[in-house]
Amino acid sequence: MELDQDSAVSQAYLEHANVTVRDLDEVKDMLLCALPGWRVRGEGTMDWFGQRTIRWLHVGTEHSYISLQSGGEGVADQHPEWRSSALGTKHIGIVVPSLNETLQRLAAAGYTPDHWGGAHPFRKSAYVLAREGLQFAFVEYMSPELSERNDYGQSILIAVPRRAAGVVGRMQTERLPLRQW
Repeated sequence: MELDQDSAVSQAYLEHANVTVRDLDEVKDMLLCALPGWRVRGEGTMDWFGQRTIRWLHVGTEHSYISLQSGGEGVADQHPEWRSSALGTKHIGIVVPSLNETLQRLAAAGYTPDHWGGAHPFRKSAYVLAREGLQFAFVEYMSPELSERNDYGQSILIAVPRRAAGVVGRMQTERLPLRQW
């Protein structure tokens, strides 16, 4: 999002999401691998309410970022399973210029899609898990028109990745009406 330097912000937009993780460096490295235009824009330590010192860092661009903080507790697989109705963050969506290039970089670092987004004529997406279970949706838009990008009436396919080792991009599909999402 390009902001006019001579005026105040004219509309609301998401600046950041704050996520507590156990392995801050692993999640940071995954994001920087997937998103080469992003950088660590700030980092440090802070006292966590007198209990311990934690690390934090902001990974993103000048306009938006993901705030990561260390000190996460619990079992890594307690993140809500994406098909469940459990409370909690399901995923964090990030727009990328090329989904294929993003997935190739991630595959080279050992990450494969957990599942694929629904088929749509103007967008495609893949969902990738950090090793501790935090899920990111990487989305590529194939149209500059917002009305086409945001058209939710298009035919939707749920795509389930095949379990072929080292294969990125092959999928099985099951057609579901939009209302079942």
